[in-house]
Formats: sequence, C-alpha cells, structure tokens
Amino acid sequence: MTRPVFRFAPSPNGELHLGHAYSALLNADLAEAAQGRLLLRIEDIDIARCTPEYEEGIYRDLAWLGLSWEEPVRRQSDHFDDYHAALERLIDEDIVYPAFMSRGEVRAKIADAEAEGRAWPRDPDGTPLYPTDERRLSARARKRRMADGDPFAWRLDVDAALSIAGGRLSWTEGGSGPGGETGEVVATPAAWGDVVLARKDTPTSYHLSVVIDDALQGVTHVVRGRDLFHATSVHRLLQALLGLAAPICFHHDLILGDDGRKLSKTRNDTALAALCDAGLTPVDIRRMVGL
Repeated sequence: MTRPVFRFAPSPNGELHLGHAYSALLNADLAEAAQGRLLLRIEDIDIARCTPEYEEGIYRDLAWLGLSWEEPVRRQSDHFDDYHAALERLIDEDIVYPAFMSRGEVRAKIADAEAEGRAWPRDPDGTPLYPTDERRLSARARKRRMADGDPFAWRLDVDAALSIAGGRLSWTEGGSGPGGETGEVVATPAAWGDVVLARKDTPTSYHLSVVIDDALQGVTHVVRGRDLFHATSVHRLLQALLGLAAPICFHHDLILGDDGRKLSKTRNDTALAALCDAGLTPVDIRRMVGL
C-alpha cells in the first residue's frame, strides 16, 4: 500500500512566522496520523528575493519546532529544466503565448474601458484580468517582437486550455474554502484569466512549478492556507493539460494578526526566531496556533 505524501513548501524570502508554523505543524500532524511521509520543499524560484540565509533560517526554525522531514530537500532553483520542459510542451500545443503589454499599458487599457462605462473583470484576489488582445497576434508578429528583444511573459490562453482539457474539472477538498466549500469542489480556472506561467527573469511561475513539483514528488495531500484555495482551480487545469494526478487538498484557516490581517513576512510579523529568542517553547507555539 502506497503511503500518503504530505509536503511543507516555504519560500526563503523572509523569516518564518506563526502562520508558517501552523501550516508546517498541521502537515506533520496529518502525515503522522495517516502514517504518511512528510517532505520539505524550498520554493525559491524568485532568485532575486530568496537568500541562503533565509533558507538556513527555515531549517533552523523547523528543527526548533521539533519537525523532521525526508532528505534530500527539493530546491526549485535546482530544477528549472523540469519547468521549462512543461512550458515547452504547452507552447507546442499553442495554448501559451508571449504577452508584451507593460503594466502601464494594461492600466491604461483598463482605465479607457472603465471610462466608457465597461466593468473590467477581476480575478478572485481582486486584480484586473490581463487583456486578451495578444492571443490574436500572428506567429510572425510574435517571433518578430521576441527577436527584437521586447520584454514579454508567457501567459496561458485559458479559453484554449479549457477547450483542450475538456470536461468538468474538480478536486477533493478536505478542508474548506472561504465560503465553506468542502468535498468535491468544481474548478473555475477561467476566473483567473490568462495567468503568467513564466517570465524572462523568472523561468517559471508558482502555478507551474507547484504542479510539476507535486507530481514529481508523488505528493498525495496538499495542505496549505485558505488564501490559496481559489488558485487550486488554475492548478487543476495545468494538471489536466500535463496529464498529472490531482492531490487531495486541505486548505486551512489563516493565523491573523491583531489587526485582523493575515501574517506577513514583509511586516516581520511574529517571526519564529524572535519568539524563540524571547523564551517561548515549541509547546507555546502549538498553543498559540491552536494545535
């Protein structure tokens, strides 16, 4: 019988805080209860912001919490070839296109539309969707602009992708979504529009790398914060396009600060290292996060 596989996948772009502790401990607890395996993955595709110092801090903080994981640890920056191969497959199927519009051009287009009284669609996070004009660029025009060195990102043509994927996409939710969704959840990737799958300076995106990593590592259970619930729709579409299995998902509550907002590395919220230095113990951390 195959053992369940869980994973905790932080990014080394800041210090771990109480929210990370909750997710890591919950993954470990669920893996133990299921007699499963626990993996640690370092999601460091953002090579500009991720540092070796923060990565070492992740190992230190998790060890302090009493957690252990299987070796070797998968570091995304060591596997860009895996993501590139998947991207090339999607490009060959003509469901990914180079998008050249700058942020300023996108804002101007949206402003013009709204000035004319047209509501611009937004994704589940409230961000305006990327215009779809460039889907219609000819292959010749695309090659010319790329050859000229125009900056671009590879975006998924979600309509073409859904046409190829076919059928109804869903996933099994063991936790719950923002609206209490649980059980079989129908995926709605079109709500995100044409998401970025790679950029010139970052040869993959979170969406692409996470589905490739989970598949290659045999992850069966994805336990992560509820803020990523809606993104699972994009992941289900990519899994269908690439012929990858869909893990069971468990989206958990977020640990909120005194101001009611989710904790953030950028605000240095409740860093585990600082709590350790203040004399707190791993038992205290479990109590603070409700475990």
